[in-house]
Amino acid sequence: MSAKPIPRILITNDDGARGEGLRVLEQVASELSDDVWVVAPEFDQSGTSHSISLHEPLRLYSLDERHHNVRGTPSDCVMLAVGHLMKEAPPSLILSGVNRGANLSDSVAYSGTVGAAMTGILFNIPSIALSQAFRQVENVRWSTAERLAPSLILELYQRQWPEDVCLNINFPDLPADEVQGVSITHPARGSIAGVRIDARVDRREQPYYWLGFDYGSDQLQDPGTDVVCLREGRVSISPLRFERDTRGDWGNLGDGLSECLRGA
Repeated sequence: MSAKPIPRILITNDDGARGEGLRVLEQVASELSDDVWVVAPEFDQSGTSHSISLHEPLRLYSLDERHHNVRGTPSDCVMLAVGHLMKEAPPSLILSGVNRGANLSDSVAYSGTVGAAMTGILFNIPSIALSQAFRQVENVRWSTAERLAPSLILELYQRQWPEDVCLNINFPDLPADEVQGVSITHPARGSIAGVRIDARVDRREQPYYWLGFDYGSDQLQDPGTDVVCLREGRVSISPLRFERDTRGDWGNLGDGLSECLRGA
């Protein structure tokens, strides 16, 4: 009988099977379980959100029984793992990451790291996305996530949380000893200031385009947001669910639309 507290863990990411954060996460998971499975995209899948591959087959490249690369999205990896590779004994916990760079506020909607965790809750499996913020791309503080994540994950796993919720954890760009604590936060609209289109022409005179964002997170000042939490040097944990709460007074709009149909 294993002395480690979590029976079986599945890990994946969106930076791809060669991502440094995946190595970090496997080390973290190995501190918590003797049965860790890695099912990760073969290539970088950043920005794929919850997307799955419906128009082409998934190709699986198995390195050994517990290490598999998938030519597909992070959500493909979770579905293939839970529905096929680990079907006889599903994971007790799904971990996605550690993403190279924070997944905060507006970017949560696009993140493949978060998308994998969101897919996990469709199977009623506790799921956590983890990301490490950085200011300089050549100096990502992987050691911060590696040191702090195990105790946070275990505490969360033991305390539990609603099964229709996944958790999005972001570690600040600080040495682990300088982190100021943990806050439960929420994402907020406003960190993306605009869209950037880089238009180019190839050697055959055909146009092509690179898409990107302009960011303006400085305008977010609400202390309850994930952005401000990281700015103040704390670990941000945001509970996320598929349902977006749109309750409110929509009666006038509904009445107006009904009137519109009657007059059509």
